[in-house]
Amino acid sequence: MLQRLYVHNFRCLENFELTMKEMSSALLIGKNGTGKSTIATALEVFQSIGRGINRVGQLVKSKDFTRGRYDVPIRLEIEVLLEEKLYKYVLALELPEKFKELRVFEEQLLVAGNPIYSRKEAQVTLYSSSQNRESQFLVDWHLVALPVIQEQSETDPLHTFKNWLAHTAVPAVMKYRLSRSTLPYFLIFDPFSTKYVAHKSGKCCIIILAPIPALMTGDSHGETLQPKRDSANIGEWFSGLLGRYPAAYRDVDKYLREVMPDFQDFLNELIGKEFKSLIVRFAENNATLNVNFQDLSDGEKCFFLCAVVLAANKFYGSVFCFWDEPDNYLSISEVGHFITSLRRSFKDSGQILVTSHNPEAIRKFSNENTFVLDRKSHLEPTLIRLLSDIPVTGDLINSLICGDIEL
Repeated sequence: MLQRLYVHNFRCLENFELTMKEMSSALLIGKNGTGKSTIATALEVFQSIGRGINRVGQLVKSKDFTRGRYDVPIRLEIEVLLEEKLYKYVLALELPEKFKELRVFEEQLLVAGNPIYSRKEAQVTLYSSSQNRESQFLVDWHLVALPVIQEQSETDPLHTFKNWLAHTAVPAVMKYRLSRSTLPYFLIFDPFSTKYVAHKSGKCCIIILAPIPALMTGDSHGETLQPKRDSANIGEWFSGLLGRYPAAYRDVDKYLREVMPDFQDFLNELIGKEFKSLIVRFAENNATLNVNFQDLSDGEKCFFLCAVVLAANKFYGSVFCFWDEPDNYLSISEVGHFITSLRRSFKDSGQILVTSHNPEAIRKFSNENTFVLDRKSHLEPTLIRLLSDIPVTGDLINSLICGDIEL
């Protein structure tokens, strides 16, 4: 999974490097404004590219340069371990004088140290190890090349990497399961060719979450395997998850029973053409209560989201999840179990990176997988160090409260 993230000249991150080798879970802590959410934004750039967004202006804005320093390119690098091979993707963006929109300065994808393709401004070079040859073509310098390079097969490193960046969505009412002999393929309607084409489920993916419960209604007009960062499409995500992996219902049900003792079950009712709404049912003393998902408390919605994340990590095959403050809407007594469940689920499969200001959440991580972010002022870049490398005297939480931990 994620081995390394490098970000330079992007908002408050300068020469910033996050290394998560052999970590199934990790925690980011630090004061407000130190860049925790900016890390998610940098990851979201990669995710958006994987989902086919390749216009540079849709990925990064001129305001994203650190303190308006346009003479130095924004540089984003990510290294991930997929199928026991190290994938390294590099993207550098610049804003030359008199340009209104950023353009690609450099781009490269390597697998196990071998280049798959490289790019300098508009010129892209493809490398073919099997035929020992190179081919070159030009791409508009305002477009990222990764989404437009044709994949040769499902074993093509380009396919593997793109699939990790963005789990492929399943369009509503366009998904049909093929015969048992062809599983796990699905027929997807292609509106351009007006034909159904076979599609295979991905083996792993990246999920970025910073949920806003007020936006989580539980309603769905279709299906997807791609949750939005604010989780506003949890209804579509849940419908897509169950549509692709029906057995996920059992895992979601099991978790919700653990955290809500009076939970009975839930329904994803069809209440209109291609329109569904989640209803949660509670029962106690032979009495039942039906509650629309949108009427649940903020914390209860986060419980439901957690259940879907855990199920996705199991049934997608492997997930890298960045969750910004997962404990934000929970009571103190619920935080510990919530964080422990997340860490336990990702221990043997997948990887999770979370941020938190909550003492109970912080205590659930060790010094060896807790990263401290520090920023002296808004005019200085963010620094990062493992907590195990920082001398802390006395109780960690008290040190954080008093602001005694500095890098």
